[in-house]
Parts: sequence; structure tokens; C-alpha cells
Amino acid sequence: MTTNPNRWRTIDIVVASVIAVAFGVIFWAWNTVWSVTEGAFAFFPPAQTLLYGVWLIPAVLGGLIVRKPGAALYTELVAAIVSALLGNAWGATVIPQGLVQGLGAELAFAVLFYRTFNLPAALLAGALTGASAALFDFFAWNSETALWSYRVPYALLTVVSGTILAGLGAWALVRALTPTGVLDRFGAGRERATI
Repeated sequence: MTTNPNRWRTIDIVVASVIAVAFGVIFWAWNTVWSVTEGAFAFFPPAQTLLYGVWLIPAVLGGLIVRKPGAALYTELVAAIVSALLGNAWGATVIPQGLVQGLGAELAFAVLFYRTFNLPAALLAGALTGASAALFDFFAWNSETALWSYRVPYALLTVVSGTILAGLGAWALVRALTPTGVLDRFGAGRERATI
């Protein structure tokens, strides 16, 4: 009898949930950072999206650690729910926003058949979650803004932020955690020598 490698174990659910709750709290703090830095980007408001990638990290991190279909989506969505419950300036809209962002990273891992979890995979997941975030924002927050002077730069910079902060950042977090042994029950921990 073979077990389904895509079946979630209890530890997968627990770890994805812990990541999500931790980042939901980080989101709550990051919301403040976003608000207080708004004035610093008055010269070119779309540039503020260079900070956006922090909100995208759980999607990539959950996918890199759990390595199962739905991990990126689950982790980002639960983090968004926690953020909404803690309170934020955007209300419950962050919940469907988290869903869309999680779908972006999930798409990257799906395209790679949930078999590749190296740096290029992390960067792709970060870029696609950035693209999905920008797409959501096009309709939810930026529909009244100018296309070429605001929305297009906003989207491009969100993808850059997702790639660097979420993609590279999540990959670096996995690399930092791997030698500690906390990921030994996951593929990332078993690949300690190759990461």
C-alpha cells in the first residue's frame, strides 16, 4: 500500500498554521509600517509597493516548507484571516486578497508539479504572487488611478517586491531554519546538504 505524497499530514497542517498565524501578526505590524511610510513615497506613490512583498512571504514560505498542493494558498489565506481579525485599515477585503495572493504562489508550485523547491522556484512563486496581488489591487484599490502613470508601475514594482522579499526572503528563511533541524520532518530539512 502506497501513501499519497500529496496528502497532508497533521504536522503539515500544524506548521502551515503556525507560519500563517505568525505572519498574520507580522502583517498587523507591517500595516503600520505601510501607513507611516506613505509620505516617504509622495514623490512617486507606486514605489511604496517595494514594501509589499512582506505581505506575500507566507504563500512562498508555506509552499517551500510543506511542499503539497494547497500549502501556499492555505498559508497566505490563514495569515490574511488573522490579519483581518486583528484589525487593519482595509477590513475584511484582505481575506479575498490573501486568497488571490496565495493562488499566485500556488500556480508557480503547480507549474513545477510540486517537485522543485529551489531558489528559482521560490523566485517564480514570489513573482507570481506579486503579479496576483497587483491584479487584485487593480480592481479592488486602484481602479480609479491612471493606467500608465500609476497602475503599470505599481504592478511591476509589486512583482519585483514579491520576487525579492517573498521569493528570495522565504528561500533565505528556509535556508536559515534548515540547519537547526526544525524542518527535518519536511523535504526542506532532508535536503540540508543541497540547499
